[in-house]
Amino acid sequence: MATNLVNVESVGKVYGTRALLDGVSLGVNEGDRIGVVGRNGDGKTTLIRILAKLEPADDGRVTHAGDLRLGVLTQHDSLDPQATVRHEVIGDLADHEWAGDAKIRDVLTGLFGGLDLPAFPQGLDTVIGPLSGGERRRIALAKLLIAEQDLIVLDEPTNHLDVEGISWLAGHLRARRSALVVVTHDRWFLDQVCTRMWDVQRGAVHEYEGGYSDYVFARAERERIAASEEAKRQNLMRKELAWLRRGAPARTSKPRFRIEAANALIADVPPPRDSAELMRFAGSRLGKTVFDLEDVTVTAGPKVLLKHLTWQLGPGDRIGLVGVNGAGKTSLLRALAEAARSEGEQQPAGGRIAVGKTVRLGYLSQEVAELDRNLRVLEAVEQVRQRVDLGKGREMTASQLCEKFGFTKEKQWTPVGDLSGGERRRLQILRLLMDEPNVLFLDEPTNDLDIETLTQLEDLLDGWPGSLVVISHDRYFIERTTDRVLALLGDATLRMLPRGVDEYLERRQRVLAAAAPAPAAPAKQKTGEQAARQRSAAEQRAAKKELQRIERRLDRISEQESELHARIAEHATDFTKVAELDGRLRELTGEREELETRWLELADDA
Repeated sequence: MATNLVNVESVGKVYGTRALLDGVSLGVNEGDRIGVVGRNGDGKTTLIRILAKLEPADDGRVTHAGDLRLGVLTQHDSLDPQATVRHEVIGDLADHEWAGDAKIRDVLTGLFGGLDLPAFPQGLDTVIGPLSGGERRRIALAKLLIAEQDLIVLDEPTNHLDVEGISWLAGHLRARRSALVVVTHDRWFLDQVCTRMWDVQRGAVHEYEGGYSDYVFARAERERIAASEEAKRQNLMRKELAWLRRGAPARTSKPRFRIEAANALIADVPPPRDSAELMRFAGSRLGKTVFDLEDVTVTAGPKVLLKHLTWQLGPGDRIGLVGVNGAGKTSLLRALAEAARSEGEQQPAGGRIAVGKTVRLGYLSQEVAELDRNLRVLEAVEQVRQRVDLGKGREMTASQLCEKFGFTKEKQWTPVGDLSGGERRRLQILRLLMDEPNVLFLDEPTNDLDIETLTQLEDLLDGWPGSLVVISHDRYFIERTTDRVLALLGDATLRMLPRGVDEYLERRQRVLAAAAPAPAAPAKQKTGEQAARQRSAAEQRAAKKELQRIERRLDRISEQESELHARIAEHATDFTKVAELDGRLRELTGEREELETRWLELADDA
């Protein structure tokens, strides 16, 4: 029988006149991996703070096992700003001690990209004080994961992590023996890591077996049987359930109730999107041209992020954009937005961007736009428009759309200055949609949004007829809302990934593995081996020529890939032609990967 680590008995917590927790009783046992979900403000963070004894309960009791080793990651770190990264993460361990510890090496490489912390100016000896909030959060997470824990409690651990970092963290937590309680809005992460779910709603906590997908199935079934929940929320849950069963059935490995019941539940639910109809509608709103990029170069200061980019964003395209940090995802969207605002007059550092005459762009940036703090929520939305056309005959008033995004009738009269960060993000999206754009750029739209609000946004986007580009570290949201994934891998090119985020992670692993230094040879043999490998001047010249040849060929392949992407878009309805072009594209992809591996080998020996 598993040992009980934490026991929560009849706990209550009240803020003002609102009961966040009311008579909640829960337990955490050895080996548990529990995901905590619920709307913003419903008490998720309060629950785990009380569970970790960081905050007292008003009623009830919280009991920890006598020798419990507990590690907690809160949303605000307690790092010493005067200390170095080395002092906080590694402590007093000598270099040979921590470098010989596989777990420490794994954590540093997984969270920072290498043992020398390449993104930090002085590596491990960087002083913490001047670092950004995201960098400090990675340091706090590394410090926690390196220590030995019986129970780890994490509050939004995926914030400020990219797709690779989230993938690494999921694998690391699965491999640990520690119990886990995690609050996160990242649904893919919940599916990968958790074996139980706690759903915090209206002061109560409902428990479910399995990860997020199993939770969606079980909750939809419970709501169907009860038949007493609001019809609107039930329909949204059924819609998401339909997508999970039809679009990604492998997400749930061990359903906890009859699959037949789930299939019966969604029998009358259509697919989330009618792509053909949306493409036709988008074409009528946008015409043939949206954004056409020809031989474009995008820079950030002296750094070239993209070069010789030829690409087309067509009417109705729904694109997910992933890539390494600093590769130019946001810079690419900004270049497109600047061209749209100037009606094609403002151009990038090189090449040309053609913008369709009918393009009406809505751009959700990572920065929350400042609004008059004295405005009420409804007033801020009605400033843009009183009613909005969502396409396919759907029209909503500003107040109705506010309700759909979690702003109740009472909340709509709250001053903007009193809103939380997540609520302001919701308001920003609301104002964007009220402007009726036909092209949407969403840069990290999931930041600060709870799962129910994300589901509402996905529902709106399902029927939204226009072109969409999404940058997000939330792979669930990308897979749910887009049809194709493109990647920036840090080599100044844009590539289509037929297998989506999984293919992106595989490519990154191959690049990192090829770039990893070979194990050092024993000291006694080093001099002799180096002499044996010493190349002649002629060999060095030959290697340099081969490097130059490979670089030229890679540039040519990049151009051919761009041409093929454009031709695939042009012949989108001719499946035979698309299959032929896709076959050629795969051949080029294979050739490029071989050339990249060879280039890395030659560069390492140079």
